Amino acid sequence: MGKLAVIAIGGNSLIRDNAHQTVEDQYQAICETAKHIAGMIEQGYDVVITHGNGPQVGFILRRSEIASEAAGMHRVPLVSCGADTQGAIGYQIQQAMHNEFKRRKIVKAAVTVVTQVIVDPGDPAFSKPTKPIGLFYTQEQAEKIRVDNPTWVLINDAGRGYRRVVPSPQPKEIVEREVIGRLVRDGYCLVAAGGGGIPVAEQPDGLLKGIDAVIDKDFASSLLATEIGADELIISTGVPRVCLNFGQPDELTLESIGLAELKQYIAANHFAPGSMLPKVQAVVKFLESGGKRAIITNPESLEEAVLGRTGTHVYP
Repeated sequence: MGKLAVIAIGGNSLIRDNAHQTVEDQYQAICETAKHIAGMIEQGYDVVITHGNGPQVGFILRRSEIASEAAGMHRVPLVSCGADTQGAIGYQIQQAMHNEFKRRKIVKAAVTVVTQVIVDPGDPAFSKPTKPIGLFYTQEQAEKIRVDNPTWVLINDAGRGYRRVVPSPQPKEIVEREVIGRLVRDGYCLVAAGGGGIPVAEQPDGLLKGIDAVIDKDFASSLLATEIGADELIISTGVPRVCLNFGQPDELTLESIGLAELKQYIAANHFAPGSMLPKVQAVVKFLESGGKRAIITNPESLEEAVLGRTGTHVYP
């Protein structure tokens, strides 16, 4: 078995822009990322792929609302939307990886594990929703949505428009971790913990129950990487490297840093909440739990990043 890496792909990276939101557009974006992941596998990596699902969950919820209003059909619970996206996006990643393996004559199979993640119902996140899901809305659209859906919480997301936010509790345990670990040791390319995993609460009798929330996919990926003993956690985002003072005249690119230095930057509020902050926090959790290296980069730079030629590399 080669180096084991958990690769976290952002849900927004699967949708390039407002003009490319269809299922077919999403698949094309996944195919591009699959090429770079296959390149890593050719370098000797074993991989578990995780993915975000914020926009996709929003699409399902909106379809559900329209169907309810127009035809009286039942609404889809948020927790089920997470499960739906695991299956749909997992299928696309599986197929893209299968086809890439065939093209490169790599003898390997991809498989998706629908993954449950235990959360604490008493987590403070349930009283303070912060996780953005779904589409961006104008102020006019947001005002109408607040009237139609009084229980929704909408925020202005980094000046890009208004988005719904939902509870985002911390992941405590990956329910299917042993199965995922066994399959990757047997040589499979895994897709797991999609969208941060399906949030479930453990009842006093040990039974599990789904709970409406969205777990941050970077925190879930960090936990999964720890629980299966991954060597590296790789988080893909929209930029090739992490920057301090992003977009400012004194912007500074981070290339290779230690964990202690990264924690200092976090303490100094260098990273935006809901954007780069959860990614660097996930890196901290992974390295503090025994991980050997974490990389943050964009999907197209994956092959070069693992060779140390780009990306932000963080070491214990």
